[in-house]
Amino acid sequence: MSFGDIDQKINRLERLLEVSRFLGASLEIEELLQSIVNAASELSESESSALLMYEGETKLLKFVATTNEEKESIKRIRVPIENSLAGTVYNQRQSIVVRDARNDPRVSFEIQKVLGNAYSLIAVPMLFRGETIGVIETINKRNRLDYSNDDVNILETLASQAAVAVMSSLMLEEMRTAYQELEESERKKSDFIAIASHELRTPIGLILGHATTVYDGITDPNLKQQLEVIVRSATRLKKIVEDFSSIPGLQEGATPVFRKKVGISNLVSEVTASFKKQAHFKNITLKCNTPQQEFQVEGDREKLALVLSNLLENAVSYTNNNGHVYVTVERLSGYVKVSVIDNGIGIPAKDLPRIFDRFYQVEGHLRRRHGGMGLGLSVAKAMVEMHNGQIWVESVEGKGSNFSFLLPLKDAQATRPSKVPAFEPGSLV
Repeated sequence: MSFGDIDQKINRLERLLEVSRFLGASLEIEELLQSIVNAASELSESESSALLMYEGETKLLKFVATTNEEKESIKRIRVPIENSLAGTVYNQRQSIVVRDARNDPRVSFEIQKVLGNAYSLIAVPMLFRGETIGVIETINKRNRLDYSNDDVNILETLASQAAVAVMSSLMLEEMRTAYQELEESERKKSDFIAIASHELRTPIGLILGHATTVYDGITDPNLKQQLEVIVRSATRLKKIVEDFSSIPGLQEGATPVFRKKVGISNLVSEVTASFKKQAHFKNITLKCNTPQQEFQVEGDREKLALVLSNLLENAVSYTNNNGHVYVTVERLSGYVKVSVIDNGIGIPAKDLPRIFDRFYQVEGHLRRRHGGMGLGLSVAKAMVEMHNGQIWVESVEGKGSNFSFLLPLKDAQATRPSKVPAFEPGSLV
């Protein structure tokens, strides 16, 4: 081998390295495909080149890029996989060198017209993880020279690198499209929630207001019982609408937190007392255990009350008649810890990781017996995190659940405990 040949090899390898770096850049798919065929022509010193990829709709090979000036007309052509040169390379995953294209039946007359007066060509497969994703063809080595093994080797190297770049670009494009579709879906969902909650709030308020007024003015026990059902159902619907209306603000981080000193023991006692009637209806023992010392936190009293209300609503709803629900307050490592403990139906272990997800329901919708939209716990989690706190659940199916949350007593000094005390189901009995 002469020094000239060695220099040529070195130059081609250096150019291949430059091309590889370029292919590794973040390119749009059309630009990437065109750069591949341009590099194939340059590295193999060919008059033209083309890239074909499998088209699922037609089950044929489609020209996706070419150095030919008639790019758009060529891209409309489809090549059968059977009895074609590109199809043979695609199926066999092996490169083919054609030294007399005019007499090779695998090079059709239509392709000859498209590619020009082809007298020799190389076709190499683009392989990705053992599968063929396309075929690169180069046509007519300049100066009527024959294609060499070096030409084949350098094109196979290019095809290997190009396959990775193309698949990365396609997957990135799919991810981008999926993300845009998800964003659009979330936007439509948020719009629906905002409109629905706005339209429902007024009629629900009217129903609840009139039903309460009528209830206070009658003495017939049968009518009172029926109105209690109306008031209770309207109150429950009002709670669902309130949960709905809070979602857009929570998603966008636009819900303001009005911070001031909040006495947790007082808040817990007040919210727990508001559930006495609901617990009495199911003959549930509802007790609140708060220390004499008042724990002060910096936070939004209304939002913290909503957290505890959602946890109590969940506990009372999922505790059977004659059950127990306990609320406790204690200090823990610079935090105040609030726990809502019940001996209800509990949560299956497989559902625990998703229990705070929005709209998640433990039971299938056809057999749910306890109602609700699956929003309360997700709203509670968002509210606690707005206060730099932590919320979690420990549960044993059939024995009960313990929902707890921590709030920092002094936001700048508190450190989150590394270990949360274990939940003992036996303590519920």
